[in-house]
Amino acid sequence: MQEYYNKGIKDIIDEFPQVEKILDEYGIGCGPCNVGTCLLKDIVEIHNLSSQDEAVLFSKIAKVIYPDRDIKIPEVKRKEKPKEITYSPPINKLVQEHKIIKRWAALIPEVIANLNLDSEAGREIIVKGIDFIKNYADKYHHAKEEDILFKYFDENLDIIKAMHTDHDTARAYVKNVLIGIEERDENKVSENLSAYRELLIEHIKKEDEILYPWMDRTFSVTVVGELFAKFAEVDKQFSDNPKKQEEFICELETKFGSKEVKK
Repeated sequence: MQEYYNKGIKDIIDEFPQVEKILDEYGIGCGPCNVGTCLLKDIVEIHNLSSQDEAVLFSKIAKVIYPDRDIKIPEVKRKEKPKEITYSPPINKLVQEHKIIKRWAALIPEVIANLNLDSEAGREIIVKGIDFIKNYADKYHHAKEEDILFKYFDENLDIIKAMHTDHDTARAYVKNVLIGIEERDENKVSENLSAYRELLIEHIKKEDEILYPWMDRTFSVTVVGELFAKFAEVDKQFSDNPKKQEEFICELETKFGSKEVKK
């Protein structure tokens, strides 16, 4: 079993497809990942399962890999997983920004349902939505996440690479929306906005529930203080621009009604 602990998860799933279903039972959704070279042992550590859950998970996987053998799973001592996720102050700031971004994601289906690129007002809604993405989500939020937070870790780690891949994919969808506006192609706009929304919801869930808690567990008090100060400096540099971007979301919620993120 030791050789599979140190094997890339995509290779394991390709060899034993049933493993993906087992991981899904524990909220470890590796199947859709665009990178997939994380080692099995690292994936389980990052998701912070309890000692009992980890032992059961590995036992199930061992039964799939070695159906005719009784494999002993080494005992791992871990702290019990907290019932609710708590964040350090700087990470909580990113989570709160995610809530604003998710408000935009929740409005996208309504925006698409009322899409009208033939009118200036219709185009303006999409343009402002893209402006929110580029200036609030990409420039402001990622100024903290990509340019500061991720730098505290080895960016060759697969989980960090997966986040960067999601960011790049999202930027490609945004670029296609802008092309769709220029071409007055409502199908291109709606398809890419929908794809962006789907990616965004899953991406934020991975960050809020997996990446950020894992990162927080590694931080010393000193690092938390450094991050807090650096994030505050970003807020100072952007001044009241993020607040102005949030006003666009408020305007849409007034127009279409407040929504909740749903898949």
